[in-house]
Amino acid sequence: MGLGVLEDHELEHVPGTAPLNELGPENFNTSGVDSSILKHDPTGQVVLVPQPSDSPNDPYNWSPWKKERFTIAFAFSCGAVGAVGPLLSPAFVELAAEFNIGLSSFIQGVQGGVIVAIAFGSLICNSLAVKYGKRPVYLVTTVGLMVTCFWAAAAKSFASLVAARVIQGFCMGPLEALVPASIADVWFVHERGYRSAIFNLGVLGGINLAAPITGGIIQASNYRVAFYAMGGAFGVALIMIFFWMPETAFVRQGTVNLDTGANNVSIINPLDKSPEICADFTNSPASPASDKPYTFAQEMKPWSGYVNHVSLINTTFRPFVMLASPAVLWATLLFTTCISWLVGISVTLSQIFSAPPYNFSVTSVGLTNISSFVASVLATLLAGPLIDGIVRKMSLRNGGTFEPEFRLPIMISYLLFTATGFFAWGQSAKALSPWPVPVVVGLGLINFGIQLGTTGVVSYVVDCHRDKSGEAFAAMNFVKNMFAFGLVNYINDWIATQGTRNVFFVIGGLTVAASLTTIPMYIWGKRARSWVYRKGIAGKA
Repeated sequence: MGLGVLEDHELEHVPGTAPLNELGPENFNTSGVDSSILKHDPTGQVVLVPQPSDSPNDPYNWSPWKKERFTIAFAFSCGAVGAVGPLLSPAFVELAAEFNIGLSSFIQGVQGGVIVAIAFGSLICNSLAVKYGKRPVYLVTTVGLMVTCFWAAAAKSFASLVAARVIQGFCMGPLEALVPASIADVWFVHERGYRSAIFNLGVLGGINLAAPITGGIIQASNYRVAFYAMGGAFGVALIMIFFWMPETAFVRQGTVNLDTGANNVSIINPLDKSPEICADFTNSPASPASDKPYTFAQEMKPWSGYVNHVSLINTTFRPFVMLASPAVLWATLLFTTCISWLVGISVTLSQIFSAPPYNFSVTSVGLTNISSFVASVLATLLAGPLIDGIVRKMSLRNGGTFEPEFRLPIMISYLLFTATGFFAWGQSAKALSPWPVPVVVGLGLINFGIQLGTTGVVSYVVDCHRDKSGEAFAAMNFVKNMFAFGLVNYINDWIATQGTRNVFFVIGGLTVAASLTTIPMYIWGKRARSWVYRKGIAGKA
């Protein structure tokens, strides 16, 4: 038993488990393959998982600066997506009155419509990305986001505004669901934790910064200016994606498979795959060693020519099969609660702080999210050393062998900080505490814990199902957004009838309950991964 993770006795190698440090070869049976041929990081101490091919076009072989440009592009784009969702949240009360619509009905239209559309956009765009690659999906949907922002700014009626927001939500799906899969395409296991944290910071930071900025804009002018500004931001994102996010779908040949097969070591050969699941590039060279680096013009093509010979309709519904994986099911529970609580907070800030005893203006309501943003940034700075550092130390203690379950100890932070934040906010509402208590302490602790928790969840799913991470996150995003839609529909009335304290105490209790499911996931996670492989669940997705 490796550090509390129960061993599996059904498979020679459980997918996800891999040698990570140089202690590994002594304990990790490489089936007759000389471990010295395995590729390592520049220090020579960390085994690269997955093993890259010899092709200069393999994303794993990109230069560090090219990879970091990729990071900057998706971080900014995810931040814009995070911001456009709750863009109107500081002024919900005032805008509902302006449109002469009830608060709940207004929120259901401009916020609930977005949330449901994201759910379906994640599924459909994932299937398109699986078949044709991620780059064209990112480009087309970013254009859609830019256009719908200008449409929402020019809308003359509530119905037109809602229509723009629904299409906007659909286009938000890829930058929420596909980026974790892109991270798995570009970075090795020991590098993913920090990049996953940056992805989460982009989304959560956008959510948290949107309110402080747009609150002031809306109060100084109107909500239309905020949408015009977001349209410009997506224009910048489009330029960054076009130049800095090449296609990451890549067909590897002849590489050593250390992490996704049932044997300790196997050789990846796409020619052995059935035609139904074989992917190819047009004009693809025959051998990785003979590959010539793509020219700048080739990389800038909106579509690289990648085609995966799968059914588009089947691919749209296949992600739900991944919910049969205990790891994905657990991650769905945690991911859903983490993000949905933030959505619930965003739609209730105006309701809570516009009323006595706070009586905040639209600008002041928006500024309450600054503490959330600061907490998210601090958590991101700690995420790399904590998550990737814990993984390396635990792998060393485990004889050099990495287990995806080593990502899970970080969930302690989610339990402690997020639950405490909700209880503190709830109690402060009951005691009519000064605003720094709910804003600085409550929101700060909640967001600090959620940032670390979601990073752990994302990293764990990618490590368990690297080759199916896109499908896993499409399913997770669908469930998360449908739950969040239900939450948006009733949380305002729930607070109005039962009060902030009771509502946030219930949410805090649910957070504790969800967090405690991490314990059995850590203990039996390896056996669960073995069961998923033996039952062919991931193969059906």
